[in-house]
Amino acid sequence: MRDLILKMSISIDGFVSDLDGRNTWMFGADQEAKAWGVEFIWNSSLHIMRSRSFRDMAAWWPTSCEQFAAPMNQIPKAVFSRRGPEILREVSKSAALDEARAVNAGTGQPAKLQPGGESWAEAYVASGDLAEEVAKLKAQEGKPIIAHGGVSFARSLVAQGLVDQLALMVAPVALGKGLPLFSELAAPMSLKLVSSKAFPGGRSGADLSANVNTSENVCSQRTDEVRARYK
Repeated sequence: MRDLILKMSISIDGFVSDLDGRNTWMFGADQEAKAWGVEFIWNSSLHIMRSRSFRDMAAWWPTSCEQFAAPMNQIPKAVFSRRGPEILREVSKSAALDEARAVNAGTGQPAKLQPGGESWAEAYVASGDLAEEVAKLKAQEGKPIIAHGGVSFARSLVAQGLVDQLALMVAPVALGKGLPLFSELAAPMSLKLVSSKAFPGGRSGADLSANVNTSENVCSQRTDEVRARYK
């Protein structure tokens, strides 16, 4: 069995991006925070995401030389899309178009494909019910599964109780308005802090378990009720 970890960057007021989906504040120049993120991603056996994030990443990572490129390219992917295999054909066409544009722009050579870059066109396409598809992936042996997004995908995973752990990179920024992560919860979600790490640039990484013992929650709730009576 594999756990599902939702890895997201989040502002101190609970948003994963601004209203337009931008999150340029995610890492900034904090190299230690980036290194932590890269190490965390390497400790996984599968990346999962919805189609929009998949298209964006498949257009970027295969030829990228950034720190995150190696684990993003070399670890297998699964894309959640109702369109089925068409999403993979679309990615292949997009890659071919980008290559042609590079040549036509006078660069002489298309961007070099990095090791594992071809894996984006070989991703598993999950087109069935979200909970059922996630259950099938979690039933396999291996390191944890990391879910990347987008925002609506992350919300759905959280709301349906499919996440075992949250890995949140909390940035020292308040957006005021934006796209929240936990807005679709039907009830409060109990979490347990497993570990945390502060970085020089002001960010902090928090690993939180979503598998909190139900009996502990009940006891805590009853304690709060008793306290309320005597206030």
